[in-house]
Amino acid sequence: MKKWIAIAFMLLPSLLHAAELPAWLSGHWSATIDGVQMEEYWTTPAGGLLLGVHRDIRAKKTSFEFMRIESRGEQLVFVAQPSGRPPTEFPSTAVSAHRIVFENPSHDFPKRIVYWRDGDQLCARVEGDGEEGEQWCWKRASSRTSSATSSTK
Repeated sequence: MKKWIAIAFMLLPSLLHAAELPAWLSGHWSATIDGVQMEEYWTTPAGGLLLGVHRDIRAKKTSFEFMRIESRGEQLVFVAQPSGRPPTEFPSTAVSAHRIVFENPSHDFPKRIVYWRDGDQLCARVEGDGEEGEQWCWKRASSRTSSATSSTK
């Protein structure tokens, strides 16, 4: 019994300082932007992990990406696998109640990924060097015809 109490006290500091996963990301989000049907699904946080999948459906091409956000001690890490390729990690650099920034300066593009909530929308932005980037906002999906906005710089 003493052994288990000692182990619990050793683990307590890491549990108290564990990064909190962004539960506000959870759900099914969708939009049709410039003729492209987009949808993004995020699970509820559990076991130090959020799982996500993104899909774009164009007239003759469908693309997808597997994603996850892992709690690693005091930091969150976004792991991207576009088209099922090997994972690329983006450690968090800023976390607030409804906004999170992930960066990997050594990656070609994107170097920065930002997610945030804007009212009833989930928004994301990917950025490279300088002003290069793309931004999307999706609404919580209640049907396959949800709408949203997009901008590219």
